[in-house]
Amino acid sequence: MAETTNRSVAETTNGSAAGAPATAVAATRVPDFFIVGHEKCGTTALYQMLKRHPQIFMPEVKEPRFFATDQRSQLARQPPAGRPRTLEGYLSLFAPAGAEQRIGEASPQYLRSTAAAGGIAEVQPAARIIAILREPASYLRSFHLQLTANRVETQRDFRKAIALEEQRRQGKRIPRGSHHPETLMYSQHVRYVEQLRRYHAVFPPENVLVLIYDDFRADNEGTIRRVLRFLEVDETCPIETIDTYPVTSARFVHLHRLAGVARRARKNPAAAGVLSRAVNALIPKPMRSDAFRAKWRRTVYTAPGPPDEAFMLELRRRFKPEVVALSDYLGRDLVSLWGYDSLD
Repeated sequence: MAETTNRSVAETTNGSAAGAPATAVAATRVPDFFIVGHEKCGTTALYQMLKRHPQIFMPEVKEPRFFATDQRSQLARQPPAGRPRTLEGYLSLFAPAGAEQRIGEASPQYLRSTAAAGGIAEVQPAARIIAILREPASYLRSFHLQLTANRVETQRDFRKAIALEEQRRQGKRIPRGSHHPETLMYSQHVRYVEQLRRYHAVFPPENVLVLIYDDFRADNEGTIRRVLRFLEVDETCPIETIDTYPVTSARFVHLHRLAGVARRARKNPAAAGVLSRAVNALIPKPMRSDAFRAKWRRTVYTAPGPPDEAFMLELRRRFKPEVVALSDYLGRDLVSLWGYDSLD
């Protein structure tokens, strides 16, 4: 493995780590690489595959989101478990890494964040950046389904949710309890060229790897080998490939919420709330098996209905200029790959 360029926090921040004494963090390493997004483009599968490589360390917390400071809720009383707000707390996520391991993290919100690129460059100017892009209309539909499943979006009709953007930009029609209304500004998520430029402005081009979701789906193993070469680790190491998760829709919303409470308690018992721990404790042991969970998923979740093709076509016409610009920016014909060449 190539010699790491990782520096201690003391070197990077002149001994300051969000108020922490330099001696507390002087030997702490910052990540070598970042999977910056987007959501619903295979970032979870990539995270899990890289996490299994012996020369790579990634924390149990998949989405620390530390550098997306512009997306932090001003309403939440405290950050979600596993997402520290101080540099010292953030760097503690990587403390278990071996001295010879590349360390990285995956926060798919970083790509649309206006602050993340600069924040990452400040603490790790030699960072390697991995972005995954998907055809805009299908990406937004998948993202909308995810938001409704997570109860961030209450408008279940995709067309109507997109139509609400202007009102929500004015602070209207925001779902009750939504701490991140900017997440519902769907069209802002597919400003791909603008997002990539933020990273190219602070990192050399050879440090930014842009993957296309279609390639990931078509050749899962080939894509992961390309990433391993980019990270300069052993690309011949056997790694079980993982397909990207299919989008599902909850048949029973209340059962979906119950499953989420139990899942949070399993992942982080110490940080789970009283309700989460209580729900998890009440679940009989046989019901915690993989077989039961698979049956549960089949019962609670179903494949989403077919998309509104007329509206999908409308969106593709709307986003064609962005796809043309992205093709020029990357030097790859995404217009043809994504079928935009046939649009009127």
